[in-house]
Formats: sequence, structure tokens, C-alpha cells
Amino acid sequence: MASDANATNTFETIVGLIEPFNRKNVTITPDTTFQGDLDLDSLTVMDLVAAIEDEYDILIPLNMLPDLETVQQVADAVDKINQEK
Repeated sequence: MASDANATNTFETIVGLIEPFNRKNVTITPDTTFQGDLDLDSLTVMDLVAAIEDEYDILIPLNMLPDLETVQQVADAVDKINQEK
């Protein structure tokens, strides 16, 4: 299991990666949703996924994406993928 410090760092890094896509200047919390709160379309989400994958040198499986609705869910998924590699 990732330590709380690693999980916090992952969340904060992902928040930083989201900022260029945050056109509505939403305050990003762990419960912020990509579609509802940030109003990101599927193409923008794929651009964000690519940025996260590049940052962490990982691949997020496409079949995992529909389950990742909040920023915290993405941070948790990144931590899990990093643990498995």
C-alpha cells in the first residue's frame, strides 16, 4: 500500500496536471469529477490521461478509465499502477 505521503504527492501532482485543462477555475478537491465539475469532454480527458501517463511513465488501461470519475480515484489508480510495475 502506498504511504499517505506518496498518495498526497500523487494527488497534488495530478492537480497540477489538471490545471491547464481547468478552464472553469474549479477548486480541485479529491471529490472533483472530470465530467460534472470540470466539464471535460472525452478528447480532453484523453489528453489529461496522456499527461498523467507521461508524468509517471505508466500506462493507464483503457478499460479502467470509465471507473475513474474523481481526481482521487485517478490518484489512487496511479499509485496502484506504480506499485505493480
